[in-house]
Formats: sequence, C-alpha cells, structure tokens
Amino acid sequence: MRRTSVLLAGTAAVLLAAGCAAPGTGLNVRALPSSTGSASARPCVGFDPARSGPLPTASGTPMNTPQAEALAQALDPKGDRAFADVYGTMAVDSPPGRVLLCVTDLARGREMAAAAKKEHPGIDLGRLDLELCRYSQRALDAVIGRMSKATGTEFAGFPLYSWSPNSDMSGIVVTTTRQGANSKALLQQLTALSGGTAVTVAAGAATVMS
Repeated sequence: MRRTSVLLAGTAAVLLAAGCAAPGTGLNVRALPSSTGSASARPCVGFDPARSGPLPTASGTPMNTPQAEALAQALDPKGDRAFADVYGTMAVDSPPGRVLLCVTDLARGREMAAAAKKEHPGIDLGRLDLELCRYSQRALDAVIGRMSKATGTEFAGFPLYSWSPNSDMSGIVVTTTRQGANSKALLQQLTALSGGTAVTVAAGAATVMS
C-alpha cells in the first residue's frame, strides 16, 4: 500500500524543536515550547528537506518502507477511536524508515503508541517521531461540518468550493474564486463563524462531476 508523506510546502521558516527520547519508550519526542492547542502553537509538519518521503522502486513508483508502513497502519486512529480526540496527522517515510505522528497532547500520544505496540507487538516504536499539533483532525472536521452547513455553497457573495484541514492541522482551508480569496470581508465573516479556529481562504476551482 502506498502512503504519501505529508509535507507543508512553503514554510521553510518553520523550525522544529530538537528531539528527545521519551523515557523507556524509544520515542523521539519533539516537544514544542508552545502550549497544547494555544494560538501560538507552531505547525507540526513543517517543510524539512531531510524529510524526503518514499523512495522510488525499480519500477519508478514510490513505495513506503515496510517498517514505516507497518508502524503507520498500527497507529491509524480509524482502527482505535480512543485516540481520535488527539490525533492530528502522520507523515510516513519522512525521512525514509520513520513515521512522524502529530498529536495535540504528547502524553496521550505516548499512550497511543503504547496501545499500538500492545496490539501489534512487531512494530518498531524506535522509528516513531512524536510532535505537537494545534488541532486534532476530529476537531477540525467538526468545525468544517458546522461551518459548511451554516454557509452552504455560497457565502457573502462568493461560491465556496471546498473545505479541508490544513496539512499541519493548524486550522482549516476554504477554497473559492480568486476574488473571494482576496476578500477581507469573506475571511472576516468565515473567521467569525469558526468559533476561534484559524481560517485560510484560498483560490480554487469548482469540482466538475464527470
């Protein structure tokens, strides 16, 4: 199964704190100096040239390393909803052979890793890097559901094409026309609806159904 790495392009200025091993776990925990869920929290998955992603095989198709893929599958919150409230995102084979897990609480992230190891004893937690992110995927999905229901497909005079979490789980992205993306009024109104969640408005294109 191919799983692409998650990278946030264009944020080269984002610097991740130095990693340290969690006692007795082998986990590489990158504890950021910001508080969990605070407005000052820095992105989890920043642009890092060292995180090169999957390497091409002889056929030219990038494939994840077996060790990183097994670890990522074991950590998939779809299989264990107990940690859906803290799970943000993952980057697999970034760098090759490792998995970056982004969570809103480092202690719960360690518990998530321990639970995955108990269920799948063969995984190597020494390949796991643990970092903080601002929001969980579940929290952002809930905000998107609430906001999109309130706005419909057109809001403040502009069509709304798509809604999605930022790849670093720092907020949500709404796509619209180029004019809408440049509208301060649209951004202000969407931000007011978000309940404090960070909103980015970007130019996009309408989905064409075939």
